[in-house]
Amino acid sequence: MRTTDRLAVVRNLGILAHVDAGKTTVTERILYATGTTHKRGEVHDGTTVTDFDPQERDRGITIFSAAVSCSWNGHRINLIDTPGHVDFADEVERSLRVLDGAVAVFDAVAGVEPQSESVWRQADRHGVPRIAFVNKMDRAGADLDAAVASIRERLHPAPLAVQLPVGAEDAFTGVVDLLGMRALTWSDDGEAREPAPVPDALREEAQRRRRLLEEAVAELHPAALEEFCDTGALRTGTLTAALRELTARGEAVVVLCGSAYRNRGIEPLLDAVLAYLPSPLDVPPVRGAHDGAEEERTADPAAPLAALAFKVTATATGRLTYLRVYSGTIEQGDTVRDATAGRAERVGRILRVHADRHTRLDRAVAGDIVAVVGLKAARAGATLCAPDAPLVLEPPGTAEPVVSVAVEALRGTDTGRLASALARLAEEDPSLVVRTDAETGQTVLSGMGELHLEVAVERIRREHGLGVAVGRPRVSHRETVGHGMSGFVYRHVKQDGGAGQFAHVVLDVEPLGDAESGFAEGGFVFRSTVVGGRVPQEYVRAVEAGCRDALAEGPLGGHPVTGLRVTLTDGSTHVKDSSDTAFRTAGRLGLRDALRACAMVLLEPVAEVTVTVPQDAVGAVLGDLAARRGRVSGSATRAGAAVVTATVPLAELFGYATRLRSRTQGRGTFTSRPTGYAPAPVSVPAR
Repeated sequence: MRTTDRLAVVRNLGILAHVDAGKTTVTERILYATGTTHKRGEVHDGTTVTDFDPQERDRGITIFSAAVSCSWNGHRINLIDTPGHVDFADEVERSLRVLDGAVAVFDAVAGVEPQSESVWRQADRHGVPRIAFVNKMDRAGADLDAAVASIRERLHPAPLAVQLPVGAEDAFTGVVDLLGMRALTWSDDGEAREPAPVPDALREEAQRRRRLLEEAVAELHPAALEEFCDTGALRTGTLTAALRELTARGEAVVVLCGSAYRNRGIEPLLDAVLAYLPSPLDVPPVRGAHDGAEEERTADPAAPLAALAFKVTATATGRLTYLRVYSGTIEQGDTVRDATAGRAERVGRILRVHADRHTRLDRAVAGDIVAVVGLKAARAGATLCAPDAPLVLEPPGTAEPVVSVAVEALRGTDTGRLASALARLAEEDPSLVVRTDAETGQTVLSGMGELHLEVAVERIRREHGLGVAVGRPRVSHRETVGHGMSGFVYRHVKQDGGAGQFAHVVLDVEPLGDAESGFAEGGFVFRSTVVGGRVPQEYVRAVEAGCRDALAEGPLGGHPVTGLRVTLTDGSTHVKDSSDTAFRTAGRLGLRDALRACAMVLLEPVAEVTVTVPQDAVGAVLGDLAARRGRVSGSATRAGAAVVTATVPLAELFGYATRLRSRTQGRGTFTSRPTGYAPAPVSVPAR
């Protein structure tokens, strides 16, 4: 098979969704439908392939992204099942960085939920084309049209439904394929029946929806519009090609439906993956940098090697590094260059990953997602390239931790082992940060949420056999400028016998506006209005670097500073004693003193909370949210239950799950996602 033909039949895709929307069940049914497994795994039984970690099976949720590989109609599908809980959004981020397409799973009753929106925005940032699968059509209250409307309202692409449900709720038995105008149904045990004509009762509605689909596509696609104007309709081939192009451009999302638990709708979903999502040949060449110049590498096995490590795990058989190969070929025994760290690595073995099981390969080529054994130091985000063709690819972004706990070994003799265990955790999960508190000397573990830290600590106990004492969770505060100041003068003068240091700067400090904050790197903007060369440009850059140094610790409690603009308005130099070092020091110490003179505001992390409770418990829940300093932003009724949305300080959510269960007799549930920072009341301690 020619290289281009081989790459054309590869699909690298992820399954994205809110927690409990059914991602893992969809993945299990895909593996079953493709013949990769011969028994349907169930989340509630702890028998799924991708949720293989003991904690995932105990908790019934996906915690770690898991890669599997399967075949469908002559195509190779490399699939990554990603977590849906907000605490593990960083796992989703690393997976999206290496995917060519995705299937977004939505609950047919709830529609777009908070984390659905978050992962959708993550996919937008990476430019990953998506199709949508509305799951749980067999549930009471399931409504495809309402789910499609929520996609249109909250996610803003044009949702194009290509199926019509056959039956509703318990009577859901299949779908009408609006492109082929045929009925696809499944038996009670989930076995697909032969395609049949559209039932008489649905024929008129199916024709109406087919017409609406054609009109919607014609509005978005010029070639389809031309055919529609000429003939008054669209051929199925034109419709399919247009849907594929619109999906690739992100202008529309194809919507399918089904019930993964009952094994209904999976085969059409796989057909849609092949029809609408791109192959490695269809995505733009990967871009990297070398010696300050940008380079592109196409998906060509004959090109120089360029691969991105996106996940690292430690197993009983060794250290596994997961790679997406963008160009070139990598073979067992090859020596490659870790361009990020600037060192050589040797590839021991190459493995095709199937969750916690692996198949040995002789080589991996452009378009493959594989794991390799033998890399000693490559971390998530590292670029592996050919030694004679260096290139650095952009690594996945890492979110800043928002919750911290102090950890210590129960036995003093285990302190060293605990340090090693924490270092391994941080290596595998870059969103976990380990540091030593300068004041108390305690080891502090920081992560994305309470559950994130619980899982990390439990891994230390289970995998390393260590007894660990854990302090109460604490949130990570920030500081910002409430009222700034202008014309703050700082002179750095140092004479100690040798070459002196002299730097004179004048700074304006002011808060950033809301519109600027979203585009400011690290919540900080620096600019210079110095004229006449009073401060040379190389010293201006040194002042900016010094100001960034000063942001590490604010005057209120030593928290990072964000949300401010600093303007260098004037200054002066000395003919002999001025230097980059002097002006960097002046920037750091000058901004530090300026912040002490400003009116500072302590910020605390806040989260958007969505609480679903019975109608008779709404009053108690609203009262509890108010006591937690929550601000209710909306409420609605969905499938007989009340859904309350509120913004709540993250510190007030510790232990909320237990409190909610007690107030609703176990019938209430909630989800949360961080939305940024807000001013903390004076009574909230800074440390």
